[in-house]
Amino acid sequence: MQTVVLVEGASDRAAVEAVARRRGVCLEEHDVRVEPMGGATSIRRFLTRHLDAEVRIAGLCDAGEEGWFRRALEHAGYGAVRDRSDLEALGFFVCDTDLEDELIRALGVGAVQQVVEQAGDLRALRSLQRQPAQRDRTPEEQVHRFLGSGSGRKERYARLLVEALPPHAVLRPLDALLTHVLAG
Repeated sequence: MQTVVLVEGASDRAAVEAVARRRGVCLEEHDVRVEPMGGATSIRRFLTRHLDAEVRIAGLCDAGEEGWFRRALEHAGYGAVRDRSDLEALGFFVCDTDLEDELIRALGVGAVQQVVEQAGDLRALRSLQRQPAQRDRTPEEQVHRFLGSGSGRKERYARLLVEALPPHAVLRPLDALLTHVLAG
């Protein structure tokens, strides 16, 4: 049976696919498709689309969008989804605060900046850090803002940062999602 993993956007798909590659898993061989929804508010529409099909559904969202996912799952007939553990039992996992935050915490700011430098974007990061609105922010907040700005940057860096993780590093929501999906 095919599994569809619903994610908020293209950067989430890039990260899920990169984590799978790190684990040596070919999602296609396991009949798993990662589908970006264009934002968490589309979850009801995507659940409705897939409920009629013969597919398993799983998902990944940011902490700020957890409520959308819980309400949509309840509306779709999954029963009461009271908290995060209920979501996880259904195969839906939550990033604290968001994917970029998970990656920054797993790598550390210094390693993220090294990836940015290797990708040729250190000058753009330094320019952002000098902006008046950024000067009083922590290095974590500045890097987070950088990753979320610029066309295609979130998707590009999701893949690059996952690839830069040391072998022992764990992105809990993504690893839990893949474990759930691969368990069948």
